[in-house]
Amino acid sequence: MANTAQAKKRVRQAENHRQHNASMRSMLRTYVKRVIKAIQVGDKAKAESEYRTAVPVLDRMARKGLIHANKAARHKSRLNQHIRDMPSA
Repeated sequence: MANTAQAKKRVRQAENHRQHNASMRSMLRTYVKRVIKAIQVGDKAKAESEYRTAVPVLDRMARKGLIHANKAARHKSRLNQHIRDMPSA
């Protein structure tokens, strides 16, 4: 257990940061899942729209260090490829 005031404060901060990061990670996954769901349904217009809203979120999380930049790039690339492979409506 933390003995000093500094250590106690760091424990509090770490818990707050952990909860904030968990919230941001959950939000990120939700945006990605919306794109995936639109792709599975076959709605290309909705998939493109959801993709455009998900990309800035992916980039922001990568910039802040919540996920690795390569992971963000991988998500964007794969989702975009799935959207491009969809038949035009």
